[in-house]
Amino acid sequence: MALIGLNVIASRATQRVDLTSEHLYSVSPATRKVIDGIAADRPILIQAFISPSVPRELSQSRTTLVGLLRQFDQLGGDKVRVRFVSTEKYTDSADEAKRYGIEPQEIQTMVGGKFTREDVFLGVVVTGSVDDQVIIPFIDKGTPVEYELTRSVRTVSGGARKKLGILRTDAQLTGGFDMQAFRQLPEWRIVQELKKQYDVQAIGPDELADKDDLDVLLAVMPSSLTDPELDNLVKYIEAGHATLVVDDPFPRFHPNLAPKNPKPKPGGNNPFGGGPPPQPKADISRLTRALEIAWDSGESVWDRYDAHPELKDLFDSWQLFNVVYITPANEARDAFSKNSKITSGMQEMMLFYPGTMKPVSGMKLNFEPLLRGSVACRTYKWDEYVRSGMMGMMEILNPPDRDPSDDVRAPVIAAHITGPAKSGEGKSDKKINVVFVADMDMISNEFFFIRDKEWQDLKLDNIAFVMNAIDDLAGDTAVIDLRVRRPQHRTLTTVETRVRQFKEDEAKAAEKAEKDAKKALEDVTTTLQKAVDQIKEREDLDPRQKMTMARTAEENKIRELDVRKANIDNEKNKTIKGLKDRTEREVNRITNSFRALAFLLPPIPSLFLGLLVFVVRSSNERKGMNPDRMVSKR
Repeated sequence: MALIGLNVIASRATQRVDLTSEHLYSVSPATRKVIDGIAADRPILIQAFISPSVPRELSQSRTTLVGLLRQFDQLGGDKVRVRFVSTEKYTDSADEAKRYGIEPQEIQTMVGGKFTREDVFLGVVVTGSVDDQVIIPFIDKGTPVEYELTRSVRTVSGGARKKLGILRTDAQLTGGFDMQAFRQLPEWRIVQELKKQYDVQAIGPDELADKDDLDVLLAVMPSSLTDPELDNLVKYIEAGHATLVVDDPFPRFHPNLAPKNPKPKPGGNNPFGGGPPPQPKADISRLTRALEIAWDSGESVWDRYDAHPELKDLFDSWQLFNVVYITPANEARDAFSKNSKITSGMQEMMLFYPGTMKPVSGMKLNFEPLLRGSVACRTYKWDEYVRSGMMGMMEILNPPDRDPSDDVRAPVIAAHITGPAKSGEGKSDKKINVVFVADMDMISNEFFFIRDKEWQDLKLDNIAFVMNAIDDLAGDTAVIDLRVRRPQHRTLTTVETRVRQFKEDEAKAAEKAEKDAKKALEDVTTTLQKAVDQIKEREDLDPRQKMTMARTAEENKIRELDVRKANIDNEKNKTIKGLKDRTEREVNRITNSFRALAFLLPPIPSLFLGLLVFVVRSSNERKGMNPDRMVSKR
C-alpha cells in the first residue's frame, strides 16, 4: 500500500529533475524569458500534427517535441494553448494539416529485417492573435526542436518582424529564371529558414541607396557583381549598415559562381550565337580595401586534419578532395571565437574549399576572427586545384600534398569587422559592422539535408553559424544560444593525439616520395634529351640524317620515358601504400590497446571492493567466534 501511495503521489507531481550535464530535457532560460514575455491579451496557439506512431529513427524527435510542448503549456498558462492532433493519412486531421502546408514525409525504416516506408506527420503551426503565423512543416531527426518552437513563439508574439534584405547576385538565393539552363530556380532553404523569423526582401544593388530601413543585409557572392553594383554595396556598408558578406574562391556545389569564372551571358547560351557579351565581374578588392582585409578570391584553404577519416573515400569519389573541419580538436587557437555570441557553444563545422583572409598592415578597424582552420592547413592557388577541360568544363584536381609549415597556420576563414568607416573626405561618424565569411557552401541546401537527417551521424553547426551571424548583426540575440543546444561532443583526445602524429609522419613521407619521383622523372627526361641534342650537334651528318635520327631518338625517348615513368609511379605508389599500411597498423594497435584497457580496467575497482569486503567480513566473523571452536593444527 505504501508503494502504491508513493506512485500515486509521484504521478501527480509536476516537478522535473534533469540529470544531464547540459540540462537538455529542461527548457532553457531563454525559452522561459520568451514565454514570460507573451502579452496576456495576445495568447499563442500551438497546434502539433503528430502521427500516433513513428519509425525508430524519429522516436526521439517525437518524444522531445511532445515533452517540450507540455512544458510550454504548463509554463505559459493562459497565454499559451497547446493542441495535439493525432494525424494519420486519409483522415480529417490530415486534411487539416495539409491546409497549413504540413505534408506527410515518407520515411524509410527497417522492420523485421526488411526496409519499409512509412508516411509520418510531425509538423507544428504557431499562431498569434493577429494572424501572424509560423509553420514548421516537419521535425526531422536533426531539427533543434526547442529552438524552432521558441523562435516561432517569439516571432508571432513580438509584433513587427525585423527586416532582412537579400542582395540580388548571380547566386539567386530568392529564386528566379536561369537563362543558361532555361529553367525556373526555387529559392534556397536558407531563405525559407530566414522567413520564419524576418521580413525578407530581395534587394537589387541599384536599390541599396534607398534602403535605410533594413536591419541587416545578406550579400552572397558579391564577387559576381559588376563594378557599379559593387560600388553601391561598398557605399551601403560604409554608411554604417550591418551586412553579412559571404563569398567563396570555389563554391563546390555551385562552381560556376567562382570569382575566377566569367559572368554568364545575359541572354543565356544561344546556340545560334549573337547577343551582348557578358559583363566583366567587379574588382572585389574595392570591397576588401573598405574592410581593410586581404583576401585572394582564388586561394583555397586545404587541411591535413581529418575529423572524420571514415568519410574520406566517399568524399573522394564525389571529387570533394578538400574538406576543412572547424572544431576545437584541430589544435587551432580559438577555432571558434570564445568572445563572440555568434560562435559561442559551437562544436563542429564542415567546409569545402573555403578561402582565408587576414588584416592588412596598419588596419584601423577591429578584426575579430570567428572561424579558424587547423595548424596543419596549407593554401593552394586557383590553377593548382582547377583546370579547364574540354567544352569549357572544369576539371577538379587533387594537388600533391606539401608541408604546411611554410604556409599560414590556423588561417582565418570568417571574421567580424567593426569600426569607424572612412568617407571620401576622410573620417566619418558611420560605423562599419560586417561579418565576412569566405565559404558559401555552408548555406547550401546540402548542409540543410545533413542537419535535418544527421547524415553519417554528423552534427554540424554550419546553418547555426550563418543564422547567428545574421541575428547578431541585426541586434536580435534572444535565441542564439538555443541553436547550438545539444549534447557536448566529447572525443578521445589521447587517442586522437597519438593517431595524429602517425598521420603527420605519413603525410611527410608521402610528400618526400612525391618529390623523389618527380626528381627521378626529371633526371630521366634530361638524360634522354641530351641524347637528342648530341645527334643535332653532330657535324658528320647531313640535315636529313640528323632529322631522321633525331626523330627515331625522340620516339625511343618517349617510349623509354613512358616505361620509366610507369616504373617510377609504381615505386612511388608502392611506397605510399606501404606508409598507409604502416599507419593503419599503428592506428589499430593504439585503438586496440585502449579498447583492451577499457575492457580490463572497469572491473578492477569492483573486484578490489569485493576483496576488501571479503577481508573485512572474514575478520569480523573471526572476532566473534569462540576460540575453542576454531580448528587448530598440531
